[in-house]
Amino acid sequence: MSDPAIALKTLKREKDFLVCIDSDGCAFDAMEIKHKECFAPVIIREWGLQAISKYAREAAEFVNLYSEWRGANRFPALFKVFDLLEDRDEVKNRGFKLPDIAALRKWAETEPNLANPALEEAVKKTGDPVLTRALKWSKAVNATISDMVHGVPPFPYVRESLEKITKFADVIVVSATPGEALVREWNEHGIAKYVKVIAGQEMGTKTAHISYAKAAGGYADDHIIKLGDALGDLKAAKANNALFNPINPGSEDASWKRFLEEGADKFFKGEFKGAYEDKLIEDFKKLLPSTPPWKNKGCCCG
Repeated sequence: MSDPAIALKTLKREKDFLVCIDSDGCAFDAMEIKHKECFAPVIIREWGLQAISKYAREAAEFVNLYSEWRGANRFPALFKVFDLLEDRDEVKNRGFKLPDIAALRKWAETEPNLANPALEEAVKKTGDPVLTRALKWSKAVNATISDMVHGVPPFPYVRESLEKITKFADVIVVSATPGEALVREWNEHGIAKYVKVIAGQEMGTKTAHISYAKAAGGYADDHIIKLGDALGDLKAAKANNALFNPINPGSEDASWKRFLEEGADKFFKGEFKGAYEDKLIEDFKKLLPSTPPWKNKGCCCG
């Protein structure tokens, strides 16, 4: 089997700087529609959660949109949804028994590329019914997104930022979204021309994406920056000693305007690291809690 990450591992450096940009919720205003209209309904349908649909939807939206797990790969995110439902009083009181997904969790523990191609291989090899059901669910998510999500443009100031930074930096997409969807969306809106590689979940984790590109191009630590809207983006950056520029959920337009007019210049001048970056990250972390709203009376998750 050919290496799915070969484009990253053979990246040719053309500029001294590397900018890594997440896609859903960062470059594109697609998180709400994908999770509310695609992920949540398909989780309920494919995993037989109709009897607790209200709570399943709340858990799915909290995990994927409003919590510290925002932006996580779909499989670990599914595990968190199930964990929250297992612990919820309303689900217990209804005597509802969640599907056993232990085999899927076990697969995810040792599989480095948590994506459909790897899951398909596992299904062929084992014939496990849980993995088969998971693959059906994951493919159904992709099909629903392909059918539903069209005409969702990049956030304001994304295109202008790309035009600005490509004069000084190589740019790659670093995302946990399936590659097919990324390529379609970046091409649909005419911004794929600004990036050297579009890396999705098939190429590995976000941390691995940056690591591969960093090694191939030989970029200095403080010449690499990750733009993202989730804590996973921050962790991927820091695991590679790179800088991080948050695109704050709920304030994406303002975040991109700030990067365009201020952050990008600081990055290229070597003034981003330190107090400026620290304050951005401090404010960003406050937006993504770990405790679900149903455990905090009087709160809501949107």
